[in-house]
Amino acid sequence: MPLDEYRKKRDFTKTPEPSGDGAARAGDGPRYFCVQKHLASHLHYDLRLEHDGVLLSWAVPKGPSLDPRDKRLAMQTEDHPFDYGSFEGVIPEGYGAGVVMLWDYGTWTPESPDVDAALKKGDLKFRLDGYKLKGSWAIIRTRGYGDSSKPSWLLIKHKDEWAGPIDITTFAPLSVKTRDADFADILAADTPALWHSNPPAKTGDTGRLFQRIIAAALAMRGDRDAAATPPAESAAAPAPRPRARKTAPATKKRTGASR
Repeated sequence: MPLDEYRKKRDFTKTPEPSGDGAARAGDGPRYFCVQKHLASHLHYDLRLEHDGVLLSWAVPKGPSLDPRDKRLAMQTEDHPFDYGSFEGVIPEGYGAGVVMLWDYGTWTPESPDVDAALKKGDLKFRLDGYKLKGSWAIIRTRGYGDSSKPSWLLIKHKDEWAGPIDITTFAPLSVKTRDADFADILAADTPALWHSNPPAKTGDTGRLFQRIIAAALAMRGDRDAAATPPAESAAAPAPRPRARKTAPATKKRTGASR
């Protein structure tokens, strides 16, 4: 079954992630895609493309790039259920423990005539129409890295009107689901209720991991705030003193013969 590996890795009594028991989206409408920004032991971005009722998935450590010169490593992971594509929240413990942000979503269109054949060949071309990612892309399987169950790919932006040198992950770092939310906001919104019913371990590896995740989320917010705030004038710097206006020297009164 397509989702066996996904379900095997998760305990759905502890994680709020969808189990995938619901029916996949019906119909032949536009195919869904999303990118989820995942702050776990390491920050990465998960690209997901809807195909045959599931979301084909790749973990992209550095995130997508709009620059065609960049070849971003993308490690293929297990297929995810369709309803995972709208998930945003806190995974308290176990596989993937951390914070998930819905960073982008929209629709995708294959540019390869046969998706299954392109995937088997290791060269899938497609177009994205999301909030942040648009235009033509390719994901190409590499050799000599990864293994048969988790092959590595390269995610590459094609040259088109949507390509450019902008670092889109820095330029647009926030959620497209929860308006202007960052990881710290998602933690603050989800953590109290979620941890009350399924509190993560306060000690051990999971506890230490979450302390690092919380610290990283707050540090990212601090970096974002610092970048958005213009440098303030130093209070210690003395105010400039007004310059004295020069006046013409007084003219001596002539009293007689010149000297």
